[in-house]
Amino acid sequence: MTLVRTVTIVVALGATWAGAADIGYLSPPGVPAKEFPSPRRPVAPIASLSRSADEHRDSLNEVGEVARLLELKPGMTIGDIGAGSGYYTVRLSHLVGPSGSVVAQDVMRDYLVELRARTDQLGLTNVTFAMGEPHDPRLPTSSLDAAILGHMYHEIAQPYAFLYNLAPALKPGAQIGIVDFERPISKHGTPIELLRCELTAVGYREVATYQLAGDGGYLAVFVPPQEAGRKSPGYIVACAHRAGSR
Repeated sequence: MTLVRTVTIVVALGATWAGAADIGYLSPPGVPAKEFPSPRRPVAPIASLSRSADEHRDSLNEVGEVARLLELKPGMTIGDIGAGSGYYTVRLSHLVGPSGSVVAQDVMRDYLVELRARTDQLGLTNVTFAMGEPHDPRLPTSSLDAAILGHMYHEIAQPYAFLYNLAPALKPGAQIGIVDFERPISKHGTPIELLRCELTAVGYREVATYQLAGDGGYLAVFVPPQEAGRKSPGYIVACAHRAGSR
């Protein structure tokens, strides 16, 4: 290995480590997981969608369609919950523009470190990075105009606690959009009836469900419960496991 190449690699690693140093929780912890029921169905292992699929998703105009249906606009602050490799983060950064921002949240620090390096390389300056926990996204109160959970809901280990702790981060009138496939959890999807049951159990209200173009799955849109209307964790009942949820 040449000296120049060695220096280049060391500098790149140094930048990555420096970028990782300021990736942390953006808010104090919410209600602990032990206060909520555990899901009565499987949880898929965390597996960020490969960036090799990005071109196909772009050909279906996935982000454009989701943005249109959620009425996302420049100047908004959008949460990319379970950001993974950053498919939504990168594209929403351009959509919201310099007056807006994207909060890339994940429970996997390595994903956020890699995404931080990617956004730096692309010159995206309106992205904030937020560590979360399996039961709590750890996001500031009333910080989001909308939240997108793209192909990751089936990976949430504590959905009732996670949804409960996510609700305060959404501003009044904000919506969450959940993109997933209508297939069993074992095949990295979430049957829509199971999704509806779990969100309703926490007090979310369904606005609409849309079939995305091609094989892009569905977009389910919900509004979160307001503080006064949120159920006490002890009153949340886990949805029964159904055959289609394997």
